[in-house]
Amino acid sequence: MRLNNKVAIVVGAGQTPGDTIGNGRATAILFAREGARVVLVDSNYESALETKALIDDEGGICVAVKGDVTRQEDCDAVALAAVEAYGCIDVLHNNVGIGGGDDEILSLTEQSWDKIMTVNLKGMFLSARSVLPVMREQRRGSIINISSIAAVCATSIVAYKTSKAGVNALTHQIALENAKYNIRANAIMPGLMNTPMAIEGISRARGIPKEELISQRDARVPLGSKMGTAWDVAYAALFLASDEAKFITGVILPVDGGQSARIG
Repeated sequence: MRLNNKVAIVVGAGQTPGDTIGNGRATAILFAREGARVVLVDSNYESALETKALIDDEGGICVAVKGDVTRQEDCDAVALAAVEAYGCIDVLHNNVGIGGGDDEILSLTEQSWDKIMTVNLKGMFLSARSVLPVMREQRRGSIINISSIAAVCATSIVAYKTSKAGVNALTHQIALENAKYNIRANAIMPGLMNTPMAIEGISRARGIPKEELISQRDARVPLGSKMGTAWDVAYAALFLASDEAKFITGVILPVDGGQSARIG
């Protein structure tokens, strides 16, 4: 097993309702399948419990914790819960992100800007700050931040793009500051994914049928004209969390079917 006996915190381990599986839930399940003891964190505790039930059914080891990553005290409580339950923290997987209310710069409200930046960027800063003292004392750890190809591709949503570019910069900084402690930090930039947050959320916001949205998004993907799934993100995270990636830090990895390679 690639994560045998490792302790992994998955922030955003629940998901919004939908026809498919979300990135956080898929990653939590895969980590457990690969031998990790998983701390499932979500502000929606019931959704975290749903993920826990799926892992329990497969014989995995996990515990669910309610937590809001925009609050330092919640992040500290999550780190403490991981140590109390399993004795250490080997992996922090940051999977929280929102985009609702975003727009082009003159239409975007200050309130939407603040909310998106707080959840998408400040949340990753606070959760990393909570686990780093434990990881530094252990002299090991892997932090994986979920960014987006919106950070490097053209888009009409300014706050989301800016927040994800900030996630990339934050990841680089965490990697450089903590390399001497044998702590690695990397980011994954998913492209167009067939997940509930994307499909159900966007179809509802735009008022178009899900099937039409899926067709539009599939057509924009160079590799096979098909969106990725949450499992594509999960397997990339599994690699970065594992000892197979022990010499990899500061990497911003696109998982996007080649979409971000389209330049010009």
